[in-house]
Amino acid sequence: MALTTLDPVTALIVVDLQSGIMGSPFVHPIKDVVACASALATAFRRHGLPVALVNVDGGAPGRTERAPHLSGPFPDGWTDLIPELDRQAGDIVVTKRTRGAFASTDLESRLRARGVTQVVIVGVATAGGVESTARQAYEAGFNVTLATDAMTDMRPDVHDYSIANVFPRLGETGSTQAVIDLLERTRAHELA
Repeated sequence: MALTTLDPVTALIVVDLQSGIMGSPFVHPIKDVVACASALATAFRRHGLPVALVNVDGGAPGRTERAPHLSGPFPDGWTDLIPELDRQAGDIVVTKRTRGAFASTDLESRLRARGVTQVVIVGVATAGGVESTARQAYEAGFNVTLATDAMTDMRPDVHDYSIANVFPRLGETGSTQAVIDLLERTRAHELA
């Protein structure tokens, strides 16, 4: 579904753009994904809207058929948010140990405390942290938007599947520029 609206209090959620993950073999140039996420963070902050920066530090406990792909100990700095995100004192910072950013953190309560009713989600990996966070946000009752050029995955098939088949069932999708343009129009209309 194309972008139609942004709620008055919409938050940006940036998933797993951290030092330890930047060297992964992504299907899209990570520098482009980072540039889009950074542009969105700048736009949201300029309009006084919340920015949530999420990193991952390990995997969820329990047994699975596959060994956890994220198991420590990690090298020093692995969880550090990348400098391009320009972390600010007012940003919400959450460390997760599950795929999604809501399941085992206080992200939902922190967003609700700020009056957030909609989230724009970006980051890595499309079919992992981003999709899980989008599903959890949807299930928690947030309106969901995904900036599809501000995310990537390590496998093109799962990236494309999430964008074409999963995200339209959870919310609206569009480009970074489309989100920024809609944000600018929405805020200008609110001030008029």
